[in-house]
Amino acid sequence: MGAELLQIEGLTLHYGGSQILNGIDMNARVGEVTCVLGTNGVGKTSLLKAISGTHARSGGSYRLDGEDLGRVPAHGLARRGVGYVPQGRDIFPLLTVRENLETAFACLPGNERFVPDEIFELFPILKEFLNRRGGDLSGGQQQQLAIARALVAKPKLLLLDEPTEGIQPNIIQQIGRVISHLRSQGEMAIVLVEQYFSFAYDLGDAFYVLERGAVTMNGAKSAVDKDALLARVSV
Repeated sequence: MGAELLQIEGLTLHYGGSQILNGIDMNARVGEVTCVLGTNGVGKTSLLKAISGTHARSGGSYRLDGEDLGRVPAHGLARRGVGYVPQGRDIFPLLTVRENLETAFACLPGNERFVPDEIFELFPILKEFLNRRGGDLSGGQQQQLAIARALVAKPKLLLLDEPTEGIQPNIIQQIGRVISHLRSQGEMAIVLVEQYFSFAYDLGDAFYVLERGAVTMNGAKSAVDKDALLARVSV
């Protein structure tokens, strides 16, 4: 079992006058995939936005690798090793694959501003399409590009929001293999928000179920009943 990299206590989040997250406690360990499950609209994406700093949390404590982080904005968290692959991918459609990957360099010191060969070993299609514009890629290829871009910045914590959404099965399998490989390296903690239950269950080491912005069930895979977990996240 790896060290706890992420520790969140009492996290709350508001959009305007609405409270979206209600006192979330959550940990993520190095070398593990921590899955956040739940039906639509329960706050899963909002949780990742709060962890990544793209939406400022209203309250609660946030520790990353032992450091207590106050109001650190998204770019500050990215520099501290938080990689975020948002739902919808958010690649730059008019930039080439190469240029999209290079946008991650902003998080790195000058001597580390290169795309490691391992990125192309994980995602061979990107090497083939380096000079193709992001907007000309298929949805699955854009998802691979979004994950690759996050990995270029050498994250300690990788946040993945619905990486299988709207993607053909062969690329879903490939993304699953990439996540397994990253976990097996034991150098990062991975937080996966996923609707596709069997994909999440196969990869997950620990599970958190959200309902109405609160954690209603959590535990290590060995301690959680699969049928009870599925029942909680089925509409």
